Amino acid sequence: MTNLVTGATGTVGRQVVAELLRRGQSVRALTRDPAKADLPEGVDVVRGDLTDAESLAAALEGVTGLHLITFAGPYFAPLATGPQIVELARKAGVRRVTVLHGGGPSPLEDAVRGSGLAWTVLMPVEFMANALEWGQGIRADGEVREPFVGRLSAMVHEADIGAVAAVALTEDGHGGREYVITGPQVLTVEDKVDTIAAARGRKIRLVELSEEQAVAQWKAAGQSEEVIGFLLDVYGNTPVEGRTVVDTVEKVTGRPARTFTQWAEEHADTFRA
Repeated sequence: MTNLVTGATGTVGRQVVAELLRRGQSVRALTRDPAKADLPEGVDVVRGDLTDAESLAAALEGVTGLHLITFAGPYFAPLATGPQIVELARKAGVRRVTVLHGGGPSPLEDAVRGSGLAWTVLMPVEFMANALEWGQGIRADGEVREPFVGRLSAMVHEADIGAVAAVALTEDGHGGREYVITGPQVLTVEDKVDTIAAARGRKIRLVELSEEQAVAQWKAAGQSEEVIGFLLDVYGNTPVEGRTVVDTVEKVTGRPARTFTQWAEEHADTFRA
């Protein structure tokens, strides 16, 4: 059986590819630029663009499992081609579909839910990989500058998202399910900074920003008004789902979710000057 992974070069897509390979599956990866994909040996890397549904037709040949993302282009713009992509998948004989939830309704997710296929919607909370954004400030100045430092997050290791997706794509019993995916702990920003400091073997200073200072920092980094509004809302008013641990990873994969300590140790060199 062949599994097609879209968004294969992204934070989660790479992990879906890796987990499928670990399970001995045949993996085909869709990307706009195969030459830059840098995916593991054995992956069939093919050219395609989710904004052009017909470009997926050849990639879907012989595919039984399909991992989809709901956005494309800058600032995570929702895909408008969802219904066409789903129809192509049905005609190709796809049996199982996983969808990485984009934070709200989307034409693609709506089409998948109504497709009659065995679909699974993956709803991860904050990615542990988001902490990589602190790398430059930690390496250069030994500090993290963030607002709302007391905010709580049940952040999830991106490899665990990939693991849940791989199970849903290759085993029965996950069709028609929505899986909220979290890590095993609820952490504050201070907890995260302390964990990274321990992993890199050197202290990190945490500087709390006001909302105004945070907005100025995000604007200087080139963030759009839409993204800034989203960050203020999700950081200042983190929904219950984002700060509540659930055991989805263990139930689906049979092993505990990875901790932030594990993640920090894996990425310790990123935070060293």
